[in-house]
Amino acid sequence: MSTVPAYNRKNPCLARLARIEVLTRGGSEKDTRHFEIDLGDSGLSYEPGDSLAVLPQNDPALVAELIALLGASGDEPVVNADKVETTLQSALLKDCVITTVDNKLLKALAERAPDPALAALLEPDRKKDLAAFLWGREVIDLLLAYSQVRFAPAELVPLLKKLQIRLYSISSSLRACPRQVHLTVATVEYESHGRRRKGVASTWMAQRIDAGMPIPCFINPGKGFRLPAPEAETPVIMIGPGTGIAPFRAFVQERRVTGARGRAWLFFGEQRRACDFFYEVEWNAALADGSLSTLTIAFSRDQAEKFYVQHAMKNEAAGLWAWLEQGAIVYVCGDASRMAADVDRALHEIIASEGGKSPEEAAAYVEKMRQDKRYRRDVY
Repeated sequence: MSTVPAYNRKNPCLARLARIEVLTRGGSEKDTRHFEIDLGDSGLSYEPGDSLAVLPQNDPALVAELIALLGASGDEPVVNADKVETTLQSALLKDCVITTVDNKLLKALAERAPDPALAALLEPDRKKDLAAFLWGREVIDLLLAYSQVRFAPAELVPLLKKLQIRLYSISSSLRACPRQVHLTVATVEYESHGRRRKGVASTWMAQRIDAGMPIPCFINPGKGFRLPAPEAETPVIMIGPGTGIAPFRAFVQERRVTGARGRAWLFFGEQRRACDFFYEVEWNAALADGSLSTLTIAFSRDQAEKFYVQHAMKNEAAGLWAWLEQGAIVYVCGDASRMAADVDRALHEIIASEGGKSPEEAAAYVEKMRQDKRYRRDVY
């Protein structure tokens, strides 16, 4: 009897790109794309709410620039973080972080370069100053700034962090899309210190993967981010602005395939309706067939004052409170630093105002939701 192999970082599934669609249209300030990845006969399986762990590669142009700066050819033997001997070119492309700077490299530079200011930044009480100095700087910036310091390839590689997996919330249901996994990814590019910067995984996927290139990946289970059983009457409230929409596309697909009975309410937000309304056709189809009951949208740049999902929630306060009292599960996906905090604050305010509760009673209500697994967050 054959069994499906256990896929992980050391033994990834080698999937292939099937299709890319640019979700943003002309006039958008973003480049957000829909990826369909073919799993072939791998047997890789997942559930809505899981994430796909992707092992990306660095930008070959940046790797070539680093190799040239070292005065190397790229063929020099080095040992990577997994203690495996490889070439400098391969290590910089596949094994090492070259877009952020490790403290080991900073310390090595401080020891070799006569710069008291750099040494001072490494003092324990200067962590905020160090973080500010490093923001938007990559390994190449430090090597250029201290070009008098020379590292042999075998010296440099151990001073770099290990290239880590990137986790992306899966935006498909395996039952709806057999042998495929879909992702919704915003391409990260920006300027800093006079150089163009590129997000490692997002630009690798958007700009450098073709149909013939393997995509090493495996599943990271999201056990705390699951739909109720399809036969349950439990309502679900899904709040996912931007690429936070991903798991909720998977949820809605799953609800359609399984004939879920409970109602579903989706809050989606982005900048402009005309160019940033991801999956609009699919949401309209879901509203028509009942796999989605209600859709509330918030486009922040379509009016003079910014309007976000938390504002849309407050506009729908009475309805949200009614759903909460009926046992709805609230799911939130997206930015942890601002959006999730704003949504949490709005949730507390809605419970207080609509439920006639004090701030303390509203906080206790939300805490009880957490304990009962009715408030679930996938934030990053």
